[in-house]
Amino acid sequence: MLDVLGLDAVAEAVYRAMLTDPEDGVAALAARLDLTEDQVRRGLDRLSELALIHPCGRKGSGGVGFRAIGPETAMEVLLARQQAELAAQQMKVEASRAAAAQLIAECSALRPRPLDHDSEQLIGLEAIRVRLAELARSARVEVATFAPGGAHDEEDLAASREPNADLLERGVRMRTVYLDSVRNHPPTLQHVRWLHQHGGQVRTVPDLPIRMVIFDRKQAVLPIDTADARAGGVVCAERVTVAALCALFESVWQTAVPLGTVPKCGAKDMPPQERAVLKMLAQGYTDEAIAKRLGVSPRTARRIAASLMERLDARSRFEAACYAVQDGWLPATR
Repeated sequence: MLDVLGLDAVAEAVYRAMLTDPEDGVAALAARLDLTEDQVRRGLDRLSELALIHPCGRKGSGGVGFRAIGPETAMEVLLARQQAELAAQQMKVEASRAAAAQLIAECSALRPRPLDHDSEQLIGLEAIRVRLAELARSARVEVATFAPGGAHDEEDLAASREPNADLLERGVRMRTVYLDSVRNHPPTLQHVRWLHQHGGQVRTVPDLPIRMVIFDRKQAVLPIDTADARAGGVVCAERVTVAALCALFESVWQTAVPLGTVPKCGAKDMPPQERAVLKMLAQGYTDEAIAKRLGVSPRTARRIAASLMERLDARSRFEAACYAVQDGWLPATR
């Protein structure tokens, strides 16, 4: 009956028997349940693994040396464990979504232009800037952008000012998602405020999966190398690919915080940036990868991760995420 919570039939039978007569030893339990002693021991191992029995020191007097916790507590333990597993799975789904966007970028970049009219390679920063300006001039409806990286280069910000102004003057809708960390970098924050004041819609999130710009939901510009956006880019016009990237943008936009609004703390007064770090810890990100996603220094990323693991009394990164769900720091599902 409790198999949906991870408790197999034998372990459940042993647990129920221990509640009925806590003094029974392995032999007595096996006889009463019509099981072998090896089956009972495996059931005890499973119950111990799930923390449904605790050592009690009665083994010498005929017992099994464990005490079964009460049914109400046991159900809370099993439900909390399942919630933690579901949360970990949800984090994997989110990681897969980000990885899919990165894979789209990398695979699109490998398509030579002469062989595929739906893609175009751009080599070097200047080529990217020129093509972005051309696409901006031809845009009629909307430009949607993911701008990761935290602090942005002032030269890049200055180069984007004129095409952005032209777009807004022509009534083209501009939606841009930056990292929360830009709020701590005056030059980038000044540019973001300028964009907002001139009609652009700006929101921030703790982390972004990839750098991209989508024009009129028809063409998307992505980096060839996600580790170095200046190396080159690819312009993708393949309908299915662009539709997937638009869906990714919309899902992030819905959860992003508008500029001028302070990111709200969630359960247990945890800032969004710390929740993002917990998710990335569970996904196996290194401190350097976390720093890149947050737009902060590796030292800052290490400090946040160490602080979270210490507060959760966790010995591993995955354990930290599981404890975070049990303690209400992260939701079990979204």
